[in-house]
Amino acid sequence: MKRTSLYSERHAVLVEYLRELRVLRHLTQAEVAEAIGRPQTYVSDVEKGKRGLDLLQILDLCDAYDVPFPAFSAELDVRLKKLEKPSKRGRHKASKS
Repeated sequence: MKRTSLYSERHAVLVEYLRELRVLRHLTQAEVAEAIGRPQTYVSDVEKGKRGLDLLQILDLCDAYDVPFPAFSAELDVRLKKLEKPSKRGRHKASKS
């Protein structure tokens, strides 16, 4: 069964970005796993979207990829905004306070 929720789409964007960073850094899953103190299967499961990530785990991966978290977060935000659908006619997005 294919997931179509916004959460699933966002998660897919996150894990694809993490995989791209690993490949761009010419790192194997095993090398990343060693850097973050986890088994290689953990990194594999993350990249397959089988495992959720909390903020501290994302910070560990940013360290392993030598990417400052603010830069990671900014790029992820750009990618996630591409998922946003235009608001329906007559509806407005809630403003941030």
